[in-house]
Formats: sequence, structure tokens, C-alpha cells
Amino acid sequence: MNRPAGWLAPDWAGGAVGALMTTRVGGVSSGPYASMNVGIAVGDDADHVVANRARFAAACGAAPVFLHQVHGCSVVRVGAADALPGAAMHEADALVTTELGIACTVQAADCLPVLFVAPAGRAVAAAHAGWRGLAGGVLEATVAALCEAAGCRPAELQAWLGACIGPRAFEVGADVLEAFGADPSRVVSVRFRPVRPGKWLADLAGLARDRLAGAGVQRVGGGDWCAVEDASRFFSFRRDRITGRMAAAVWIEASD
Repeated sequence: MNRPAGWLAPDWAGGAVGALMTTRVGGVSSGPYASMNVGIAVGDDADHVVANRARFAAACGAAPVFLHQVHGCSVVRVGAADALPGAAMHEADALVTTELGIACTVQAADCLPVLFVAPAGRAVAAAHAGWRGLAGGVLEATVAALCEAAGCRPAELQAWLGACIGPRAFEVGADVLEAFGADPSRVVSVRFRPVRPGKWLADLAGLARDRLAGAGVQRVGGGDWCAVEDASRFFSFRRDRITGRMAAAVWIEASD
């Protein structure tokens, strides 16, 4: 199937590498999961999730490998065996592959999905970056693993930020500031704006850009969508609590 209208993709997707991020449209689920929910543990009808994942795989034209995401910073290298029916799911928040036709896939509904490609499509990676994983170094770990797999430098990578909770919606407490090394009593930062005593608005995508820059990644796109503010287009756990999950994936195209 073709990618449904409204799904997102990096401008570098195409040719040797494919990439996309689903939105709410294009699936069969109903109610709070309408319609393209790919999450298996959020309360949706299991048959609907299976159908949605099949549509997602068809749109990719590749075999998706999902993770059991734990808001950490572990990265796994995956291949064809991980895409087989019944294969054990890795507990991690990022995955890398050098194999053709394997779609590195992460789920999100406010957290930030980040897709990566190495030069000439030698390797690709996807990372799930909530604030805990981001502060813990999941993006730096993904960059290191991808560079090792592709034999390249961070400056040669391209990264793309998908839809996540935006800077007008992500209200956080002092624990989040402290996780990023900021002192809540004196913070002056474009990434954390005070809104009331003990609360700040955090820029998750901006923080990710900072971490990627610190890791040496110079070409970063995307990050322009707020999942919370666009209820017709995106799932958001913070907004709705009972809701679906979107998927973001990147893969090396199989040759004909």
C-alpha cells in the first residue's frame, strides 16, 4: 500500500533508505484508538492492532522490528531473525540495523521518536526519547552504535525528529530540570520556561537537538509537530491518557 496522506517522513527518505512516522489516520481501530493505533498493550482490540501493524508493514515495504520500550538508553542491533513471527522482543529504547528490509521501529504518543541514517544507507537506527531516556543518553548511545555499525563519524549522520509533546504543552517539575543538569533555583534556559512556582515548560525536541549537537550530529531535521495540540492528527498520552501509539520507522531498502 502507499503511505496514507498525512503520515510524516524525513526529506532524506527515498532511494536507498525509507522512513516514515504514522499519524492517527489510515487504520481500523475505533474509539480513543481511532484509527491507526499500533500499540499492543494500551487496551485496543488485538485484531485491530494486528490489522494496523500489517498496514504499517505494507506501507514500509519492510519487516518492522518493535521494542519493549522502558525509557532507558539501551541500544540493540537487529536483523532478519528479530522480524520473524514469535521472535523475542528486545527490552531497549533504540535499535540499529545494517540489513536490508528490516524496519527499525519505535512507538510514541508524546515521547520523541528519532530516526537516523548513515552515509550511503550503510546502516540506520531509530530511538525512543522520552525525557528520562534523553537525559540518560539514549541519543548519544544510538549515535555511537550507528557509527560503529556503519564505520562512520557522527558528523556524517543525518537525524530526523518526529512528532512529540511540544514546548507549549510539556509542563515539568524540578526533577526534569535536575535530570538535565539545570538548577531549578536559577535556571535560565530557552529549553525550560517558568510558568508557575515549581513548574516549567520544557522543549523536548530542542533538548534532543542539543544532545545530538553535543554528540557531533550536525544535520538534524523535523521536530515541528506537537502531539498534544493536534488531537485530530496525533495520539497523546498526556492529553487523553487512554489512547493509541504511533510508529516511526527507518529501513534500508531491499534491492529488486
